[in-house]
Amino acid sequence: MKIGIDAMGGDFAPLECIKAVVSEANQQDSELHFFLFGEEAALTPYASELSHPNITVIHTGASIGMAEHATKAVVAKKDSSINVGMLYLSEDKIDAFLSAGNTGAMMVSALYQVKTIPGIERPALSSVLPQQSGTTGVLLDVGANSDVKPETLAKFAVLGSEYAKAVYGIKNPRVGLVNIGEEEEKGNLLTKAAYPLLKEKKGINFIGNVEGRHLFNDLVDVAVCDGFTGNVIVKTCEGFFYNLLQRGVEDDFLTKFNFEHYGGTPILGVKKPVIIGHGITKEKTFRNMIKLSKNVVDSNLISKIEQSFSETTEN
Repeated sequence: MKIGIDAMGGDFAPLECIKAVVSEANQQDSELHFFLFGEEAALTPYASELSHPNITVIHTGASIGMAEHATKAVVAKKDSSINVGMLYLSEDKIDAFLSAGNTGAMMVSALYQVKTIPGIERPALSSVLPQQSGTTGVLLDVGANSDVKPETLAKFAVLGSEYAKAVYGIKNPRVGLVNIGEEEEKGNLLTKAAYPLLKEKKGINFIGNVEGRHLFNDLVDVAVCDGFTGNVIVKTCEGFFYNLLQRGVEDDFLTKFNFEHYGGTPILGVKKPVIIGHGITKEKTFRNMIKLSKNVVDSNLISKIEQSFSETTEN
């Protein structure tokens, strides 16, 4: 399996990325071959570490910074590590591409080069929902689409269901619509319009509205919402986790909110496996991103989503 990695992405690039790649490449009986994309000046100091039969270094002419405007940077920097990596992915030279860099640039470049699965206009980003039982649920969208149509939420439900089944092994994931009340008539214009669409959508196990207090109590496996709401939920949980950590609170369930354990999240809805990580990703998290990439490829997630949409788009 060929895994492509943006070596220039993240606050600790390229060192932490390189440490992770070298560690994974040195694993006994590793079946992974890594393609590392980055500027020559940044990677040359690590030439000896990267001289490995399972590592191929691809020098690029530029990189995209975390604060740069996503669309402008993708268009202007065609030779950036993100764009070149996406090109390799689109041409099947690699099986998956991951980065802890500019999330917007990764999304834009994926849309331009990798394209979306037929039937999907708006790809989504997901986040894990740690459950008290120890299982893992899915929340989407968490930031890719701040404003969506009701029909888009119904498609998110399909994306999330296929992800939960393929990667987390949930056979018949329960889908809930994030709302301010459990009753069908509750909510704003978006959720009120989305509810009947989700209720009628074939191929998903829709259980109705779910409130924020339901997200971690083993009551729902896939929670769908617009990206604005999802991002607020994720950032609130992240802040709560770090505040408790600083106060010395230790708990097995609390540790499940540490993003390092999960590595990253795939862009759900594009034709190839694209994984995005947190900007403060270090070696451990990069290694978990690599493991997630392998799981996404091995599970045939993309083909399962394609099949699901070919069966349900007209419903």
